[in-house]
Amino acid sequence: MSWLHGPDPIPGVSESIDPIETIVLPRTSDIGGFEVNRALPSVRRRMVGPFLFFDQLGPAEILVGGGIDIKPHPHIGLATVTYLFDGELYHRDSLGTSQAITPGALNWMSAGKGIVHSERETEERRAQPRDIFGIQSWVALPKDKEEGTATFQHLEDSAQPHLEEAGVSVKVIAGEIYGAKAQVKTESDLFYADVTLAPGARLPLDAGWEERALYILSGRLTISGQVHEGAQLLVFRPGDALVIENSGNEPARLMLLGGEPLSERRYIWWNFVSSSREKIEQAKEEWRRGQFDIVPGDEEDFIPLPE
Repeated sequence: MSWLHGPDPIPGVSESIDPIETIVLPRTSDIGGFEVNRALPSVRRRMVGPFLFFDQLGPAEILVGGGIDIKPHPHIGLATVTYLFDGELYHRDSLGTSQAITPGALNWMSAGKGIVHSERETEERRAQPRDIFGIQSWVALPKDKEEGTATFQHLEDSAQPHLEEAGVSVKVIAGEIYGAKAQVKTESDLFYADVTLAPGARLPLDAGWEERALYILSGRLTISGQVHEGAQLLVFRPGDALVIENSGNEPARLMLLGGEPLSERRYIWWNFVSSSREKIEQAKEEWRRGQFDIVPGDEEDFIPLPE
């Protein structure tokens, strides 16, 4: 059976023809001197499954000397997920990792009880005009993993599952969907995929996950008769199978994300995430006192604790 098989809406049943629970329009935010569109967290939606942060970087052309320059900063209780469509960033962390992030590759850094990293562009890239386009998201760690050891994973594009059929292209970045499972090790029950639809192509999304969302990168999509386009996050109601159709004349690109919600509330302050307010206060004091590990090769700079 095709992995594209999915049920159509049921005539007369409103739940089957209006599956969208929330629409989030991203707000503009600044990261290291570069503006991004931030869809999560928002006043309309705090999380989707374990995803609690979702930024779109670009698409933009950066002039000589400008660009992304995020100095060393700490994290606890989350995994940062960096995925580029265009451009390059350079990741360093307190584990000693030094890794270029290129289009299609995945960086998955799990902070556990604490890690420090920087995300910058090399001097060679800053010396010329260049493009940047990508997504960074955060995934909250389960409570029993918040005090774990920090880890880093990098997977090239070729190491990630690719599905192709009838004008639909799906790359499974993390978790499992459409019968394909990504290699990256996660601590949460989730799915995350990069999808391209040719004009007229249709993609089912079943109801097997309690929380599901779609982020439109480009193109025009029709879902249960409703048309959506432009950068926005569509959060679907649980229990509704649906079909996503590219109703435009150009290819459409989107990100699918979601999973099972965490059983405890998550607190967010700056770059710290935890099920415990006390752990966040402890992390703030440790960063203020310089008690986190340093980033080899990037020891001179750091981002001070916000006051």
